[in-house]
Parts: sequence; structure tokens; C-alpha cells
Amino acid sequence: MKVLLAEDTPDLNKVLCAVLTHEGYTVEAVFDGLAASEKLENDAYDCIVLDIMMPKKDGIQVLTELRQKNIITPVLMLTAKAEIEDRVTGLDAGADDYLTKPFAIKELLARVRALTRRKTQYQADDLTYRDLSLKAASFELGAENTVRLSVKEFELMHTLLLHTGRTLSTDYLLQHVWNNDPDAKAETVWLYISYLKRKLKAIASSAAIVGTADSGYCLS
Repeated sequence: MKVLLAEDTPDLNKVLCAVLTHEGYTVEAVFDGLAASEKLENDAYDCIVLDIMMPKKDGIQVLTELRQKNIITPVLMLTAKAEIEDRVTGLDAGADDYLTKPFAIKELLARVRALTRRKTQYQADDLTYRDLSLKAASFELGAENTVRLSVKEFELMHTLLLHTGRTLSTDYLLQHVWNNDPDAKAETVWLYISYLKRKLKAIASSAAIVGTADSGYCLS
């Protein structure tokens, strides 16, 4: 499970990173909203823990841009404010849950588990194609190098590997990978395809994903 943690208070960031890592999550931590947005442009996550009050760009801005791009990753908002208006603003922007500071670490862990529970039940077999390997237990995609995938990236790559040489339409992928989630759009598929293309390049694989949203996508 990959978690993006965006919290500008250094001590709290460090504690949350350590606790989530201890619980088995792979955590990438940033300290401002701009850095969070940059991370989300280039990688996929299974859960995002997002502070509202951050420098450079606040959490509401990050979340709003995220949802406008049809990224439906679960988001847990953190706020130092207790007013109902702040909670409503976050939820209206597309947050899945929120915690008001100060909070108990056990409660944060419970909220993260709740947001990612469905994904932990996903199981699949290891697959290989040419120089490419996909390991179900660790969500690792490997060739010359190895990278860790988010659950949705794994599901998408697994689907492409099961149909190598066959072009899969955007509608097919929305049905079989996103289970016809009404919030998932063609742009969502395109974004995750772009994530996987970058990772295939990063691991120096000879395999490539070709196609467009209109024509469909194929692993060749």
C-alpha cells in the first residue's frame, strides 16, 4: 500500500511517517501543497493523507485539482480547525474523511485502514512477459530495475499483461479495473496509463504500452 503524506509540521510528519511505515505502508512524505501536487502528477497512491493548512498551496487546492483530473484515490484530510465549515469545505471538495488535530494515532490508522480496506483483499498471480515481471505479493514491476506499484496501477498492469498483444478499450478498462466506478473517467485511465509508461521506462523494460483513449491500449 502506497501512501502520500502531506503535512507541513516536521515533528508530526516524522511521527506519522514512522507509524504508517511500521504498519506496513510505503510512505512518501512532503511538507507543502506544491510538492504534493508534483508527486501526484508523476505517481499513483492508494491513500492520501492531506493537511489543509500548508504553505505554497493548501490542501483544499490540492484536493480540488486532484478531483478535477478524475483521480479518485481516497483522501483523508487533516485540519487544526474544528469549525463545521472547514469540514464541509473539505468534503465538498472531494475528501473521503477528515480528522481534526489533535488526534490519536490509533484513530488515524483506523481511518486509513477503512479507506484502503477493499484494496487489501485484491489477489492475483505473478505474471511475466518478455523481460517484464509483475509480482502479486509485493506489487513489484521489474525488468532491469524494479519499482513498487499502487494497487490500481497493479490491477491495470495485471489486466494488460493478461491480454498482451490485444487492444483493450477505455470502456473495458473502466469496467474491469475500476468496476464502473461513476467517478472514474477516460481521463482517469489515461493518467494511470501514463504512470505505467513512466515506470516501464524507469525499469528499462523492452515492453511498451501503446494506444490512445479513443483507440484503446495494448501492452506490446
